[in-house]
Amino acid sequence: MNKNDILRRTRYALSISNSEMVQIFNLMDHDISEAEILNILKKEDADDYVECSDKELELFLDGLIISKRGRKETPGPEPVIKPTLQLSNNMVLKKLRIALNFKETDMLEMFRLSGFDITKPELSALFRKKGHKNYKVCGDQIIKYFLKGVTIYYKPTVNSLSPDGNDEIK
Repeated sequence: MNKNDILRRTRYALSISNSEMVQIFNLMDHDISEAEILNILKKEDADDYVECSDKELELFLDGLIISKRGRKETPGPEPVIKPTLQLSNNMVLKKLRIALNFKETDMLEMFRLSGFDITKPELSALFRKKGHKNYKVCGDQIIKYFLKGVTIYYKPTVNSLSPDGNDEIK
């Protein structure tokens, strides 16, 4: 699943406006204009389409965590957030879980709402460290189902995956 699609689906599921997107990026000291955001949110075949980088998606997700939960209050200087080299679907799922303050039962409910059956051990495996014997790679379908569940949860009258009305998992 490409980063633009994750950003687009997250924005839609949580009803985040363009100006709120700018504010979320600003929380991570990343200056971005509404015009740039609109280009990132466009479909791949659009003229002004701009590919969202791993760094931009990570900045957005970290900003979303801060906007939803507030900054972590630790004594001393603000901890430096180290960007990852490549943002995996596992990290995206973890950051969304943190931002939305979801517990295991909430996560299972999001998958249930989307019609995807996942067990507690399977869910737990998605949050393990890479290299752990029970670690499981989070595939694109899992992210899609999770975001569909989040959309249904926050927009109960909407049964689609994305603003274009496509509720078919591809």
